[in-house]
This record gives sequence, C-alpha cells and structure tokens, in this order.
Amino acid sequence: MKQISKFLVLSLSLTIIFITSGAHAKAPESFADQAEKLLPAVVNISSTQIIDDKEKLPKLPEFPPGSPFEDFFEEFMDRRDQFSPSNPPASLGSGFVIDAKNGYIVTNNHVIKDADEVRVTLHDDTTLEATIVGFDEKTDLALLKVDPESTDLKDVKFGNSDEMRVGDWVLAIGNPFGLGGTVTAGIISARQRNINAGPYDDFLQTDASINRGNSGGPMFNMNGEVIGINTAIYSPSGGSVGIGFAIPSNLAKPVIEQLIKYGKTRRGWLGVRIQSVTDEIAESLGLDEAKGALVASVAPNGPADKAKIQAGDIIIQFNGKTIREMRTLPRIVAETPIGEKAKVTVWRNGKKITLTVKIGELEKAEEEGLISATKKHSELTKGETKIKSVGITVASVSPKILEKFGITKNDISGVIVTNVAKDSEAAKKGIKAGDIILEINQQTAATPEKAISIIEKAEKSGRKSVLMLVDHGGKGDVRFIAIKIKK
Repeated sequence: MKQISKFLVLSLSLTIIFITSGAHAKAPESFADQAEKLLPAVVNISSTQIIDDKEKLPKLPEFPPGSPFEDFFEEFMDRRDQFSPSNPPASLGSGFVIDAKNGYIVTNNHVIKDADEVRVTLHDDTTLEATIVGFDEKTDLALLKVDPESTDLKDVKFGNSDEMRVGDWVLAIGNPFGLGGTVTAGIISARQRNINAGPYDDFLQTDASINRGNSGGPMFNMNGEVIGINTAIYSPSGGSVGIGFAIPSNLAKPVIEQLIKYGKTRRGWLGVRIQSVTDEIAESLGLDEAKGALVASVAPNGPADKAKIQAGDIIIQFNGKTIREMRTLPRIVAETPIGEKAKVTVWRNGKKITLTVKIGELEKAEEEGLISATKKHSELTKGETKIKSVGITVASVSPKILEKFGITKNDISGVIVTNVAKDSEAAKKGIKAGDIILEINQQTAATPEKAISIIEKAEKSGRKSVLMLVDHGGKGDVRFIAIKIKK
C-alpha cells in the first residue's frame, strides 16, 4: 500500500468494530448488547519474521586442540546465544472470522506482509496458528485460515456498504495500544474518500476515536453485517484526531471471494491508460459535461486495442454502468469476470459509439509485462523509467541513446542504465550509466516495463533480491550481479 503524508497505516493490535444505526434511527441508550454479540467474531493477529541472529555474528574461530583460547571463545558464544533473541518483535493487527466452518479470517495485507509465522488470538484468549491463504496489495486485504476443529469459532457476514449514510452512528470496540477492550462511539463522516492509498480507493470515513492498531478490524451495521474493514487514519500527531478510514465491504467482498477460490486475485483488464475529463477537455471534444474517463493510451494487442478503442476516446459507459468519474472505471473493470464480452460506450468525434470488449486478466498482463510500470516501483520521466526498488533508471535501447553512451552494438536485447542512485546497492556493486541489463532472474528484460514486471513478481514471491545479467558499457564484459530489492 502506497505511503502518503500524514496517512498512517495501522499495524498494532487493535480491533475496531463499527455498528451503524438504520436510517433516521435515534442513538441507542446503550451499545452493550451489540458489542457482546459481535466481540467473539473479532480476533487479534500477530505475525513474525524469523531472523537467526547467530548468522549475523562471527562464528567460533578454529583453534588447535587444548588451546587456552578455545574455552574462552566457547564460553563467549554460549553467553551470546543465551541472551540473543531468535525472533524480532511481532507485528500486531486485527481481523474477523467470516466462515467459522472453514476457519477463514479477514485482515489487512500489511499486518501479515513478509510474515513467516501468523498467530490468531480469539476473544477467549485462545491462540491458534494461521496460514495465509492469499493477499491483495492493491486493496490491502489478506485472508487467513485456522483449524476450525480446534475451537468454537463465531463468524460474521458481509453486508451492503452502499447502504451506509453520512451521519449514521458507529461504535468502536477495540484494544488500542494493548490496553484491552475499549469502546468509543461516533458517526460516519463521509463516503467514497480517495486518500491515494491504491488504485481502488473508495473509503468510508468516521470520526469514532480510532488510534494506531485497528488494522484489519471490521465495521458492522446494526444487523451485525460487516460493511467495512479499517485500514488507515489521518493524524498529524500519530494519535486519533477523529478521521479514520475503512475499506467498504462491497469492495472487499469480491476480493475475498477470489482469494478463497483461487488463492489470489483475478481482476478484469481493459488495457487502457486513462485520465480525468476536465471542463476544458469536455468542451473541446463537444461533450455536454465533464464526465467519463479519457483514454490517454491503449496497450498494444490488449482487449481495448482489439476492440478498436482509441486514444482520445472518452469512456462514458461500461456494461450499462455510467462512468461519472475517471476513478470509478478501474474498479468496475476489475470486478468484471475475465473473458466476459462487455459493452463499452465511448464519445468519439462528437457522437456515442458502442463497442464490444472481451475482458482480459490484469494479473496475467502484469506478469507478461504488458502494463506500464507501477508508481510503487517506478517513476517515468522523459522516456526514462526510475526503478526505485533497485535504485537504477533505465530506458529502452535506441540508436540515439546508444550513441549517447558511445555503444557501437546495435543488436542489443535489454534495457540501458541511464542513471544509478547514489549510495544504492546497485552503485556499490559497480553498475553504472551505460551498462546494459540483458536479463533479470534469467528472463530477458527487453523493455523497462518487462524489467519492472520481473522485479515485482520476485518481490511478491518472497525473494529479497534479483539476479541481473549486466553487460558493462555494452562492450561484451558480461557478468551476473545480485541486487537486493529495497522495500
């Protein structure tokens, strides 16, 4: 999940339960009955990365038998092992049971990210080992599984988050800062908030007192249905200032269903890059109002390209749904079944045109390098792509750029390094501007997009470094260099 100023992702052990009243309902005299009913379905989650500190310290030197130093160093090593912790502090968060029969639990992805061990603590203090079924970085959601036979689990169901109204009462029940059960109340402050956390931002906002630690906690309506999952707070100081955000259940539910079915997400893909339609753009294209999503470019051989969608088209309707704002299109497309033939209405040359698009798979397109570099890993400027995670800037090979670096070869299949971040590991390993990266993890890096796709795939699979085949200066001096992936 992308970090932004003052938006703090919450990763301590706090479980927040929101309960909203129905339309025009008065504030209840007490929330005690609802809290008592829902608490058993809420869990605390701890995740741990196993680090063997012994590997970080020098090993016992070898001495001749009977050497006086042998006993001294053996005693030193024994004392070191006794007082060195084998594991780092646990990362804490919250979650809730959605399927007691199968032991499924929902939480935030950042709570369990990079974890080697995950443990779930129930309301009655029972602790269970959990396995990670799947996760989704784009919505910051993860699905865990525990043994349903080991204890009596209580579950809750997803509800309809679209029924939430600004001003509805909310109730928060949690464990902020490890203090134990704490209850606060407030209202729903706003809907459809975009905090630049991901491509599908559509947060519910509340003023209920939420502090660090409510990651993965559920939000309920008065029927006991989950309508949101807490993810972030706005806080200049780090404490609660009455602005918290939760992922709506209608966004989370299809993601969780895919994780249960496939162990990963399988989103629909249209194959276009889009931008907002301003009043000036609408007027210049003869559109009566600023609406829809303007197609800036079309991925070659992608679904949109095959359906004859063109750069400059404004997508105003997708599968019968009106596109009022640009940011609503990615979510609608993502939720469309792969392989479905969708009707897309575009505004072109002053009139509406309806085309049929066969929806592709987003994840497959990412793996094949068909999608431009993501902002998480890269930054595109003047035809060059900065790959932040490995500290280098690259560009596609062209006669002009080869001439710039004095490279006479013209049959190069790879990307050329145009800049190396100062003090980066790439710089320390000797990679310089003018070097050609031929392969990454034994896969041809023919374009910057392909290079980033390989690095992203390696990170998702748990790798901490990538192996690059580098031709120094394009002079045939080829060797492998391992570069760590910077978080």
